[in-house]
Amino acid sequence: MSGCRLGVYVTAAERRRTPAQPWPDTTGEQLAGSGACRDLPPELGPDAVSVLEGRTFMFSNALGDVPRGSIGGLVHDDTRFLDRWELTIDDAPLLVLGSGTVDPFSAAFFLANADLPGLAPNRVGVRRQRFVGDGLYERIELRYFGLEPVEFQLRLAVGTDFADLFEIKESGRDRSAEIVRDHAADGSSLCFAYRNGHYQTMVRVRADPAADRVDGDSLVWHLRLERGQAWECELRVPLRCGGSHLEPMPRGFGDVFERDAEDPSTRWLADAPMLTSQSDRLVAVCRKAGADLVSMRIEKDIRGEPVVLLAAGLPWFMTVFGRDTLITSYQSVAFGPQLARGALLVLAAHQADEHDDFTDREPGKIFHEYRTGELTQLGIKPYQPYYGGADTTPLWLVLLSEYWRWTGDDDLVRELRPNAEAALRWIDEFGDLHGTGYVGYATRSTQGLGNQCWRDSSDGVQFADGTIPVLPIATCETQGYTYDAKLRMAELADGPWRDCPLGERLRAEAAALRDRFNRDFWIPERGGYYAIGLDGDGRPIDSMTSNMGHLLWSGIVPQERADLVAAQLMSEEMFSGWGVRTLSTTDRGYNPIGYHLGTVWPHDNALIAAGLARYGHHDDAHRIILAMLEASAYSEHRLPEAFSGYDRAFGLRPVPYPTACNPQAWASGAPLLFLRTLLGLDAVDGRLVVDPHLPESLDWIRLAGVPAFGRRWDVHADGSKSTVRPAS
Repeated sequence: MSGCRLGVYVTAAERRRTPAQPWPDTTGEQLAGSGACRDLPPELGPDAVSVLEGRTFMFSNALGDVPRGSIGGLVHDDTRFLDRWELTIDDAPLLVLGSGTVDPFSAAFFLANADLPGLAPNRVGVRRQRFVGDGLYERIELRYFGLEPVEFQLRLAVGTDFADLFEIKESGRDRSAEIVRDHAADGSSLCFAYRNGHYQTMVRVRADPAADRVDGDSLVWHLRLERGQAWECELRVPLRCGGSHLEPMPRGFGDVFERDAEDPSTRWLADAPMLTSQSDRLVAVCRKAGADLVSMRIEKDIRGEPVVLLAAGLPWFMTVFGRDTLITSYQSVAFGPQLARGALLVLAAHQADEHDDFTDREPGKIFHEYRTGELTQLGIKPYQPYYGGADTTPLWLVLLSEYWRWTGDDDLVRELRPNAEAALRWIDEFGDLHGTGYVGYATRSTQGLGNQCWRDSSDGVQFADGTIPVLPIATCETQGYTYDAKLRMAELADGPWRDCPLGERLRAEAAALRDRFNRDFWIPERGGYYAIGLDGDGRPIDSMTSNMGHLLWSGIVPQERADLVAAQLMSEEMFSGWGVRTLSTTDRGYNPIGYHLGTVWPHDNALIAAGLARYGHHDDAHRIILAMLEASAYSEHRLPEAFSGYDRAFGLRPVPYPTACNPQAWASGAPLLFLRTLLGLDAVDGRLVVDPHLPESLDWIRLAGVPAFGRRWDVHADGSKSTVRPAS
C-alpha cells in the first residue's frame, strides 16, 4: 500500500526521516549535532580553568595540568596542539592552593608540593601564570620555604595528538605514528609536526632556561634550592597552521594585546558607551559581557576592509556560527555597530550561489558554521562552510535592517542589496520545503544536522509526548524571523533602495504569512499556545517551548494572543525562578539537564524579555532580567550558555548545566539586550528613542556616549522618565 505526503509517494515500509535519524537506511557516520554537548561532564572537573583569545583557547584542571586522554588542551583553529601539559615535582602531582582566570586570556595557579621522601609538603610554593593569544606563554615560578637545602626534579610532561575539534569531543584516529619529533638535545625545545596530504601543522615548546635533559616528551630540570631561593622558567609555545606562524609574546596580568588604534575590536571597546547605575550588579555583568565579547573576536579582511565578528563560544564553538554571530551582533548593535557590520560583510561574502548536498548549500543561503580543522580541510566534514541552518538567512536580513536603523549607512545597505534579494529568493524558493509558505529544513547531507534551528540537538524538537517528528520541519520562531525580515526589507525598499513596489510586495507577503501562521501554528488546548513547529505531514508539533517568546520579539503574535503567550511563559511550568525554561515541565520530554529539554538559556531569555516588553508586559520582562542578573552573581557576573532548569526552590543558586560553553557569545550579549530592554532604547526614523520602564531595585541608569547615526548621545533614565541629549 502506498500513500502521499507533501506530494511524494512512499511505501508503507519506508522508514521516515527524523532529526534523530536523518538517514535511517544509511549506516555511515552522521552528525547528531555540531558539537553542541557531551552526554557526560568534562573530565577536568568542576574547577576546570579556561582561557581564550580569538580562536585560541586552553582548557586545564585546577592545577593548570592537562592530563592525557581528557578533553583539555591547547586548541587553535579547530586543532588541538597540546593534549598533555603536566607539571610535577619528583613525578608527584602538585597540590592546589587556588587557581582561576585573571583576564579572559590569562589565568594564575597557586600550588605547592605534595608530601615526598625528603621533602615535607608545602615547602615549595609554585605559581604558574598562563596567557593565550598567538600560541601559549606560561611562566613558572618556584620559591622554597624549607629550612635545609633541597634537591628535586621538576618535570613538564608534554604531548600532542593534533586532534580535530570534533575528535576531542568524540573519538578519532590515532595519529601518533605520523607525528614527527625533533626535540633539541640541549633541552631548549620540544618540537612535534604532522602532515596528512595538503594539511600540515606543527607545535614547538621553547624553555628558558633550557631543561637539564629531555626524557621522551618531557622537559626535566634538576633543581637545588636554598631557603628563600626562587627559580623561574618561561615557556613559549608558537604554533604553525598551514601557512600561518603564530608567536606568543611575554605578558603580564592586566596587559592587553598591542593593537593598532584602527583595529575593529579596539574601536568597538573604545566606542562602547559608559554605563553607570545604582545597581552595581548591572554594571558588573555588562562590563564582564563586554570583556568576554572582545575575547571571542575573530578578525578578517573583506575586500580590503578589516572587520571583526564573534566566535560562538568556548570550548566547542570558537568559530563563526551564522545564527549565534547574527543574534549577538543584534544584541550589541546599540553599543557599537562594528560587530554587526563585520558579521554582515563576512556572511555575505560566503553566501551560497549554488547547490551542494554535502554542505546543504542552496543559492542565497547564509551559512551556519565554518570550520578549519583537518577533517574539514580534507573534505571529511562539510564545514567549509556548512549551510545547515534554516534561520540564519532571515536573521541576516533582520541584522541588516537593525544595523541601518542605528547607523543610517545607506551605502552599505545599497552595496548589500544583491545579497538581501538573494536571501529573500532563498526564503521563497528553497526554504519552503512544505510548499505552504513556511521556511523549513531537512538535511540533504549524510553529515548534516538533523535539526537546523537554534534547538539543534537531535531531540531538541519533539511532540509533547516525546515523539520525534518527521522531516521536513518548519519551526515557529523561524517564521517569526521571516515575518520580521520581510517587513524590515520593505522599510529598506522604501528608503535607501528606492523601490516602493518591492516594499509593497514584501509587506503583503508578511501580512499573508502572519495570517497563515496564526491559523496553522496556534493550539487552543492547555490554555492556548503556539506549536514549536509543523512536521513533515503538516501536523503541529505540540510541545510547549520557550520559542513562543521569540514570536513576541518578532512581532508576529496578534495583540489579543500576547497576554496568553506571556502567561504561559511566566507560568510555574515554564519559569524556573531563574528564567524561562526551554520546555514545559508538563511535557514528557522535560529534563532540567537536557540540552534543549528544560534548561534555561540567557540568550533565549533576552529575546523573550525584549518580546514581552514589546507587547507591554514590562513586569514580566523585569522578572526575567532581575533573575538573570542575580544568577550572574554566582558565576563571577558571567552568564553561561545555559543553566539547568531546576526550580529556584530546589537550591539557593542556579544549578549549572554540566557542559555549558562559558563564555558563549550570545550569552555574553544577553546583558546588553537586557539593558536595552530596560531603557526601551531604540533607533526609529533617525531618532534615538528611550522609553524606560525600570524596576524599583534598579532606580536609575545612565549610558554616556551611545553611538547612533554617526553621533554620540547621553541617555539618562530614572524610573519611567528619561532624557536624551548629544554627548558633550
